[in-house]
Amino acid sequence: MASYLQIADDEKGYDLDLFCVPRHYEKDLDKVIIPHGLIMDRTERLARDIVRDMGGHHIVALCVLKGGYKFFADLLDYIKTLNQNSDKSVPLTVDFIRIKSYCNDKSSDVVKVFGGDELSGLSGKHVLIVEDIVETGRTMQTLLALLSESRPKMVKVVSSPSLLLGFSSLLVKRTPRSCGYRPDYVGFEVPDAFLVGYALDYNEYFRDLSHICILNDEAKEKYKV
Repeated sequence: MASYLQIADDEKGYDLDLFCVPRHYEKDLDKVIIPHGLIMDRTERLARDIVRDMGGHHIVALCVLKGGYKFFADLLDYIKTLNQNSDKSVPLTVDFIRIKSYCNDKSSDVVKVFGGDELSGLSGKHVLIVEDIVETGRTMQTLLALLSESRPKMVKVVSSPSLLLGFSSLLVKRTPRSCGYRPDYVGFEVPDAFLVGYALDYNEYFRDLSHICILNDEAKEKYKV
């Protein structure tokens, strides 16, 4: 079972005026639920765990776009620092895939994968999937099924131990809609609220927000498509 930092359902969060929040978003957010500094500290620890578990293997780090790009970049920076300053290191190459499953604030039943036809090069490789958030788990099940066709040697997800195939996710949401899927590495377990910031978006807005915040109902209407 992956360890994680749990954000309680009754977590009061932090007032926006305690942090640097872009002025154009000040009326769109209820509160800061995970400050940027805490995200970075937790990401550093995940990097240490990954190097401990996967050190010595040549890893292909697969970033799930678009929401995973900030977490991906920061996680790899921490792994690179560990490679330079510890006895165990992880040779890394990177690849990218884009997945779309949301319409406004709802996760749809249709999971669209872009770039999946280029994954044949992962055959025989040790793969670490890096994702921003796991909610229902359907998106990751779709991706893992697609990856299995490429016959990677190992897959791990940063956000379940399975066949040395790695998956890391910054966030896992507590929701009755979940299929029960859990990543190998998890940053935070979060309440069933719509979260934005640190590259998590609402219709492409809020990726430029450093902290992870709860979106208010007025903003959902304001940016609705």
